[in-house]
Amino acid sequence: MSGGEAGSGASPPRPAPHLVLIGLPGVGKTTVGRALARRLHRPFVDLDAEIEQLFEKSVSRIFAEDGEAAFRLGEAQVSARLATSTEPTVVAPGGGWVVNEAATAHLRGSARIIYLRVSPDEAVRRMGRGVTRRPLLASGDVVSALATLHDRRREAYEGLAHWTVETAGVPRGQVVVRVLALVTADERDSDDEE
Repeated sequence: MSGGEAGSGASPPRPAPHLVLIGLPGVGKTTVGRALARRLHRPFVDLDAEIEQLFEKSVSRIFAEDGEAAFRLGEAQVSARLATSTEPTVVAPGGGWVVNEAATAHLRGSARIIYLRVSPDEAVRRMGRGVTRRPLLASGDVVSALATLHDRRREAYEGLAHWTVETAGVPRGQVVVRVLALVTADERDSDDEE
């Protein structure tokens, strides 16, 4: 029998982990995530889109009509469902996912979490007029609001992340290349351990 056949005592190969991209709104989680998924031949999941399907309404309507607590509960439910999937997936959660312990607990053990770091003012610039669609940023001084979110979430981003990729001044394609290099090196290291 060869080493990979049943009965050889060799453990089955470990499935590739999910990849979860975290960071401030506007950092490019969805854009980078879709590109990564294409390059890695994996499905891509926009967590907010999944939550919208669950509630059958937009994120802004969920926040306005049901409140943030209901949204965070939905976020935890969708994260739990993803955690049971054996197919490695690229996941882009909303920026606040990192502070929802009920959601992060489901994917921490089955994912590699990548923090796409950007400054608040750069994130606002990237969002452009789309910033008004963000429930937590829709009014007032957007840069100040995002800076406050950043200050509150920075520790969570850094604490959850397996890797941090700086995105300021880096074209999206180059961010994808940097993440791919980390994933490839991780998979090679995992193969060497088996």
